[in-house]
Amino acid sequence: MGTLELRDLDKVYRSRGKPPVHAVRSLNMNIEKGEIVALLGSSGCGKTSTLRMIAGFESVTAGSIALRGRRIDELPPARRKVAMAFEGYSLYPPLTVRQNIAFALKSQQLSRSEVSRRVDTVARLVEIDDILESFPRAISGGQQQRVSLARALVRYADLYLLDEPMGQLEPQLRAVLRGRIKNLLAEREMTAIFVTHDQTEASALADRIAVMEDGVLQQFASEKELKNRPANLFVASFIGEPPMNLLAADVARSDGGFGLSIGSDISFQMRGDALGHTAQKALGELSRVRVGIRPQKIAVGTGDARVRVVSNQWLGDQSHIAGECAGNLLIAVIPSRIAARPGDIVQFALEPRHLHIFGPDDACIHHAEVS
Repeated sequence: MGTLELRDLDKVYRSRGKPPVHAVRSLNMNIEKGEIVALLGSSGCGKTSTLRMIAGFESVTAGSIALRGRRIDELPPARRKVAMAFEGYSLYPPLTVRQNIAFALKSQQLSRSEVSRRVDTVARLVEIDDILESFPRAISGGQQQRVSLARALVRYADLYLLDEPMGQLEPQLRAVLRGRIKNLLAEREMTAIFVTHDQTEASALADRIAVMEDGVLQQFASEKELKNRPANLFVASFIGEPPMNLLAADVARSDGGFGLSIGSDISFQMRGDALGHTAQKALGELSRVRVGIRPQKIAVGTGDARVRVVSNQWLGDQSHIAGECAGNLLIAVIPSRIAARPGDIVQFALEPRHLHIFGPDDACIHHAEVS
């Protein structure tokens, strides 16, 4: 049993005169004590609705939420032992920054000196110790966001919920605070869930990432597993920067395996003994699949594929080269500069061992080798 268990969780929003919106669909998750989890997805995918149901600010349409073995989905927010930092800050205008942070400790019956110590400590952590006597109206949006974050972190709670906790911060400060907050959460074994649409933030902070789309949990795994073993086409195309190249391929049986061809320009031979039983069975029944290859796994300047360069961008530490081949756009990433102009023909090498294969239901039936 984990610290937090979500079972068949559903959220449907209903408005008079409008069709219902099914924001979260049959969500199941088990989160362990001290684990940091990211809910990652595009806007409207259901991640914030999930967070608000756990906090108690949205009702549960169906399913259950249990925290440390007790059912909480019917309890009021104040009785759930959950601390939350809101994306919209929700600070009290008449109170100073110090008073806003300390307000979260009001019900914990602490001494005045202990409250002051904890407020000062968390204020230094998020770099707002110089504005503690200011009022919310006198500070910037980024500072207000850090006050909201400090107000959640100052508490002792069973669960911490952070909704886009650093979305308004400048990149340098965001990078610093990520490290500090991760260390704080890890040192105190604080169980936390945070919502983000930023893959870098999810990778930097989370032990596991829950990828959501259209209210459905697509995959719940570590960043490494999401990249190396995506469950389906959506996860494969969503995770990674640049995203995975995805191409339609025709399937043909060959001696000892299968041939995959992308137009007349790219072909692969997949040995049967290199494929699992599921992949062999599926390829034996299918005439067309989608294949995926990460941009970092394409070698440039060698190989059988001839690609017409569309763009060549040097990003300071790597080149992103986009090219057309067999009616498809391919993107390759290499850690060096290459002299290739738009319109040039260059060689790309795409190796079968680097391919992911997806069936007609978008499920991944074969994963690339991990290297």
